[in-house]
Amino acid sequence: MNYYGIWAVYRFEMSRFMRTIMQSLLTPVISTSLYFVVFGSAIGSRMSEVEGVPYAAFIVPGLIMLSIFTESIFNGAFGIFFPKYSGTIYELLSAPMSAFETVLGYVGAAATKSVVLGLVTLATASVFVPLHIIHPFLMVAFLVLVSATFCLFGFLIGVWSKSFEQMQIIPMLIITPLTFLGGAFYSISMLPPAWRVVTLFNPVVYLISGFRWTFYEQSDVSVGISLAATFGFFALCLLAVSWVFKTGYRLKN
Repeated sequence: MNYYGIWAVYRFEMSRFMRTIMQSLLTPVISTSLYFVVFGSAIGSRMSEVEGVPYAAFIVPGLIMLSIFTESIFNGAFGIFFPKYSGTIYELLSAPMSAFETVLGYVGAAATKSVVLGLVTLATASVFVPLHIIHPFLMVAFLVLVSATFCLFGFLIGVWSKSFEQMQIIPMLIITPLTFLGGAFYSISMLPPAWRVVTLFNPVVYLISGFRWTFYEQSDVSVGISLAATFGFFALCLLAVSWVFKTGYRLKN
């Protein structure tokens, strides 16, 4: 294992994050505050509780997941896209590092940034509403798993993209709508039966539901199914990344 190479990639990616740390940390603070003003105050005044949980507290896991999905994909995609765009990808491919070590460096740094931003979102939310997390260690573990999964997914988007505009298509047009329709700000049990069945085909539902369970032991689907779906998505992304390096898809040409 080339630990020095992994650390070099990780440190390089983290140094880019540190150069813009104020902007990076300020964004989730402002976004979370605005969500609480709109959803917590406007809607929360008309909907006091959801499944026995105060509405303002109920939306906190959804807010964190929304932030994690966006940041993980962007960090993972930009980390590999920039070397492709600048032409330094060939130096990386010729370095004495395996595909696993390269991905570990990039995805590890991207996941670290996403987890930090997720915790900042959690801290900001605690200012607006008192929070009691029933399973704090499982919450952190789930946060890390989801971050790593979507960083891998973002890595694939970065490899696939040929421009900055193309890199934003999937997060903006697919992931964000799926998050809003995946029970981030409501329980799917509130939907009509037909729409509830349709919503269960949305993979984001299982991620948000499992994460919410670690807070309040309340979930729309079984926590076991949520974990299985998350691990399945993680394994699928890992296999896809392995295939990319094995074939050199959009990396060597």
